[in-house]
Amino acid sequence: MKTLHNSDVSGAHENVGDLSVFGNGDMFQLLCKASSKKEGWMKSTKAMEVAGVGCVVQVTTQQGDNIAEALTFVPGVQIVEDVNKGRKLAGIKPYSDTDFEALDAPL
Repeated sequence: MKTLHNSDVSGAHENVGDLSVFGNGDMFQLLCKASSKKEGWMKSTKAMEVAGVGCVVQVTTQQGDNIAEALTFVPGVQIVEDVNKGRKLAGIKPYSDTDFEALDAPL
């Protein structure tokens, strides 16, 4: 039986005895997830932030052994904490000329 309720790598290590991870297993951060072990389904939305540019967003739906995924890039957003101590996407503050003044300063 698949474990449907994992939300990060540390939790997955506790629930999946033979889990093997290479690199940063938490690079994609969970935004939201719903699942039913009894009914055998799971839906999740995860995002990977590209600092200052936007986020790659992955949506996964699993029903029994069938899995569907979609991946897209959302420009101009970042991952922030939401009111439920979870995460959500929010707009990035637009850059102004003063943000780059330090780059123009002589060394």
